[in-house]
Amino acid sequence: MSDLRETRLEKANALREMGQGPYALRFAPSHRTIQLQKDHADLPKGEERAVEVAVAGRVMTRRVMGKLAFFTLADETGTIQLFLEKSSLGDAFAQITSLVDAGDLIGVEGILRRTDRGELSVKVSGWQMLTKALQPLPDKWHGLADVEKRYRQRYLDLIVSPQSRETFRRRALLVSGIRRWLDERSFLEIETPVLQSEAGGADARPFITHHNTLDLPLYLRIATELHLKRLVVGGFERVYELGRIFRNEGVSTRHNPEFTTVEVYQAYADYNDMIELTEAMIATVCEQVCGDTKINYQGTEIDLTPPWRRATMHELVHQATGLDFNTFSDRAAAAAAMESIGLVVPEQADTVGRLLNEAFEQKVEATLIQPTFVTDYPIEISPLARKHRSKPGLVERFELFIVGRETANAFSELTDPLDQRERLEAQQARKAAGDLEAQGLDEDFVNALEIGMPPTGGLGIGIDRLVMLLTDSPSIRDVIAFPLLRPESRTDVSSPQHG
Repeated sequence: MSDLRETRLEKANALREMGQGPYALRFAPSHRTIQLQKDHADLPKGEERAVEVAVAGRVMTRRVMGKLAFFTLADETGTIQLFLEKSSLGDAFAQITSLVDAGDLIGVEGILRRTDRGELSVKVSGWQMLTKALQPLPDKWHGLADVEKRYRQRYLDLIVSPQSRETFRRRALLVSGIRRWLDERSFLEIETPVLQSEAGGADARPFITHHNTLDLPLYLRIATELHLKRLVVGGFERVYELGRIFRNEGVSTRHNPEFTTVEVYQAYADYNDMIELTEAMIATVCEQVCGDTKINYQGTEIDLTPPWRRATMHELVHQATGLDFNTFSDRAAAAAAMESIGLVVPEQADTVGRLLNEAFEQKVEATLIQPTFVTDYPIEISPLARKHRSKPGLVERFELFIVGRETANAFSELTDPLDQRERLEAQQARKAAGDLEAQGLDEDFVNALEIGMPPTGGLGIGIDRLVMLLTDSPSIRDVIAFPLLRPESRTDVSSPQHG
């Protein structure tokens, strides 16, 4: 590697001596490669078209054969072949073939030609080095077989893998599509604080930081929920925020400590309205991004055409296990029934409702492949949701599952400040007893509820998991451009600077 780098440095110096620096200021392409491929698809083999073009990009491959050379040039949209002929270029032919390596960024000018083999090419009449690459690209087929390297050096992954570029292109289209869908329906995106004095809105362990000037402990937000609800109290009837969330928890194919959500709140609505909103928004954006509401995920066709299946948690657990949790009078009875069919009974699951959720997670969750709204959750695991209007012990909540993964979570929001205080106090007691994911009591939020919050439906969608679905990606790391990774060695770790 050091020898290759030294050789490229020598070529960079040779370019300087020629008066053409190895790092240009600018270049003005007239076309992108995909445009040329489309506009000149009718050019017959062996013929030229006297259309002057200028294209720029990275040299991916090069073949020099005596007085002819063929380079493959890639820009963001695709590739095109460069046809280099000594008789046309003169001295410039020797310069470009000797000084340009695979990986270099160059700009060329010329006319169009389709080779005898049918390859649309730019017949080069002039060229300019734009950026001399000092390190070679990995081998196209084998250089990034190391999955960790793909994540650590995403720039290399994007250069050699069109599929990775397509994944992040679709992610961008998905995000803009969601914003556009909400904006068109009079939802306002309003930013809420990332640094918060009380981490709330979800059951999750927060990251803790410190503000030096105020000598104040702060948390990176684990949800945008409580501040968006404050906005509803203040009179905004339709609000949302699409942004980063931070949770100090494990890393897996489904979890990254830093991830993206969109939370949506609509006054005078309930969780039934949120079901309809979720179906319509996801189906619309899916069709925009993928061209259809039927997609393939890891070999299975997923149909996102509304309406989607709806079933209560009790119904699904009963179907999967034969256990009817409505019949259990206490935790002991529920625990004994679960153990009798081989289910694990965690000690911290200290109520019938929590055991119901355990049974669901162990036996049902992974089976929900097609989009399914799981409704009516136990009150114990839903401290911010309104009590169910007709089912004691439950709340008006749903989670959306697709390919066995939770993709969305929504409530009829709890607007009773006394009920909310009581439930958050219970959460705070669990936190004091050692539950690091339990929420604390946000006094200002409860105070806002006492001012008065209208009936409201709220929804949160995990953007990363939705991108995984729409790009057929098996891991969340495939859809986050720069996922958090363990350092390769201690020398990779630098101490943060404190101001």
